[in-house]
Amino acid sequence: MGETVNFDALMRANLTRVFGERDGGRRRAALEELYTADAKLYEPDQVFTGRDAICGAVDALIARLPPEFVFTAVGIAVGHHGLGRLAWRAAPPRGGPAAVTGTDVVQVEAGRIRSLHVLLDPEPR
Repeated sequence: MGETVNFDALMRANLTRVFGERDGGRRRAALEELYTADAKLYEPDQVFTGRDAICGAVDALIARLPPEFVFTAVGIAVGHHGLGRLAWRAAPPRGGPAAVTGTDVVQVEAGRIRSLHVLLDPEPR
């Protein structure tokens, strides 16, 4: 029997503690907990391998967003057999138009994210 993964908890923690964390030290600690050492982040134009590279990619992403924007889940993450997905949006915390929306698709191994594909919507929802 395969491992039981709480995809919603794992993917929401990733959204909040990695992509939503502006403090690099706290983000790096979350990466240690949530990602495998050799994890890969697949963005539309680039691939980042390892926790340090992923941390740097998130730094660059956060720098491009308005400082008040937060990442929030849209619905509940679902998954099975090591594959999960969660829709999200980056917008002001009290509502308003989103700067970007998309879906994260993860491959999970031993309860940690082994790969994350960030699928961006052509127009924010």
